[in-house]
Amino acid sequence: MFPIYRARRIRQDGIREMLENPLIAVKKLMLPVFVMPGSDKVEEISSMPGVYRYTVDRVLNFVEEAVKNGIKSIILFGISEIKDSNGSWASNSEGEVQRSIRLLKKEFPDLVVAADTCLCEYTDHGHCGIVRDGEILNDETLEVLNDIAISYAESGADIIAPSGMMDGMVSSIRDALDSKRFYNTIIMSYSVKYASCFYGPFRDAAQSAPKFGNRKTHQMSPFFGYNEAIKESLIDVEECADILMVKPGLSYLDVLKTVKDNVLLPVAVYNVSGEYAMVKAAAINGWIDEMSTVSEIFYAFERAGADIIISYHSLDYAKWLAKRVK
Repeated sequence: MFPIYRARRIRQDGIREMLENPLIAVKKLMLPVFVMPGSDKVEEISSMPGVYRYTVDRVLNFVEEAVKNGIKSIILFGISEIKDSNGSWASNSEGEVQRSIRLLKKEFPDLVVAADTCLCEYTDHGHCGIVRDGEILNDETLEVLNDIAISYAESGADIIAPSGMMDGMVSSIRDALDSKRFYNTIIMSYSVKYASCFYGPFRDAAQSAPKFGNRKTHQMSPFFGYNEAIKESLIDVEECADILMVKPGLSYLDVLKTVKDNVLLPVAVYNVSGEYAMVKAAAINGWIDEMSTVSEIFYAFERAGADIIISYHSLDYAKWLAKRVK
């Protein structure tokens, strides 16, 4: 006998729409923005169609468009022509990120501005820390990160986002910020960041690929179990991080949920460049509907526990959602 209950009954038009969860709100999205040296230039990133680098004088127009479409937060990444072994330009008050922060906070005081805090875009070797005899020096790197964080905070950044996975980076930066009375500056730590193959297009975008070796001594192995992710997260909680992050996103939904289940802090997820590029390439070839796919991905992140979604799709999604609501 056919079962009495027919699950398809509540999938009919009308009732289906009533029971569906709402699409992800734009306010949960954070938009990455790349700023570069020079003036009056906008460059498309070949490996990330639809994503651009902006000189400081051109970034304002782009962010204005984002704000008009409901974007509430951005995260800045700097590209530098001045590179040395210590990444000294990263903490310079006239750096691209610092100037962009001042400009954007003046024009959009309610916009939440985060600043990625790392050395890889500023070192001549492309690594995330100070290198000596082929080794990335953890504690010496912390001192440099402190200077960068203070520089960003002095420029007006709302969020410092250390991404280098150095041991003790959160507590070191927190102490440095507090010593300058930046008590309310938030730290969003890249707490659970894997040495992933999905970062390729970003390294093209930020011109930050390492000149030798790799980043496996500080970024986590994709083949670790959950314990390492939980441990890294709890360490950052203890060191007074305000927001934790899991990166990448799509291949680590289970890790995202595990982290969320084990901490009481907000958790962000980074929908990284390789994930973006795969969706974009398939959409350009007509193999998938881009925004329908993105909405599924975003909802998967939320289901897994993400409070904040950092994505290159953010602005396009905001525009698509606005048209859909109308």
